[in-house]
Amino acid sequence: MSVLRRTFLSLAPILPLVSTASFRQGAVSNIVPSNFPSHDPEVSREMVAVSHGNAARVRELLSNRPALANASWDWGYGDWESALGAASHVGNQEIARLLLAAGARPTIFSAAMLGQVETVRAFVAASPGVQKTRGPHGLTLLSHARAGGAAASDVVKFLESVGDADPRYTNEPLTDGDKAAIAGVYAFGPGLTERLTVAIGERGPSIQRDGGAPRGLLHLGARVFHPIGAEAVRIRFSAGDRAEQVTVEDGGVLVVGKR
Repeated sequence: MSVLRRTFLSLAPILPLVSTASFRQGAVSNIVPSNFPSHDPEVSREMVAVSHGNAARVRELLSNRPALANASWDWGYGDWESALGAASHVGNQEIARLLLAAGARPTIFSAAMLGQVETVRAFVAASPGVQKTRGPHGLTLLSHARAGGAAASDVVKFLESVGDADPRYTNEPLTDGDKAAIAGVYAFGPGLTERLTVAIGERGPSIQRDGGAPRGLLHLGARVFHPIGAEAVRIRFSAGDRAEQVTVEDGGVLVVGKR
C-alpha cells in the first residue's frame, strides 16, 4: 500500500462521505487541504479580485464552487470586501447578476448599483441613517449608485434628496517634508515578511506588509493616519526629519516598526 493511500485511509473517520473507490478513480483530490472543509483562502481572495471585472473567470470559479458567490476577503485592517461588493463598487452589473443568480446575498450597495430604487428606499425607511454606511474601501453608498450609470439614476436622485449618503473622509494635506520623513521600510520582527513599507504615490501615502496588499492612508494631522476602509485603526509616525518608528493600533493589536 502506498504512503499516499495509507494517508488517505487514515482520514476515513473524518471523511465518511468519501469512498476509497472514488479516490482511486480520481474523483476526489488526493491532497486534503489543511483548512478543509473551509474553502482555500487564496481561492476566496481570487474570487473577490476577479469579481471586479473578469466575468469569464467568475463563471469558471462558480461552476466548480457555487458557494464562492459569497466569498469575502480582508484586504487589511478589517477592510472586508465580498465578491458582490467588488462588482458593486465598480459598477459591473454583469458580474453582480452572475453572483446573485448563484446565491450571493444582496445588499443595499448592490441594490444601489443595480438601480433598485424601491429596495434602497425600503432600507432607508427601515433603518434611518443607513445611507451613511460605507462599503468596501470606505466607498459611499452614493458612489455605488453613481457607478451604476444610467440604470441607477433614480437611486442617485433619491440618495441626493435624503442626504448623508456621500460622507467625506478627513484627509489633511501632507508637506513634502512629512512625505519624505515617513517613506521607508520599518521592521517589526525578524521574519522575512515582518516589514512595513510606506510609499508615496500619486494618490498619497500607502502602507504595505511584505506579501500583502498596499493600503492607502488618510492623514488626520500630525503624522497620524488611518487606512482606507478602516476608520478605527491608527497609524502614527515619530517626529523628526526622518521618522524612525511607526506604530499601528488595530483594536487590541499594537505593532511597532522601526527603521
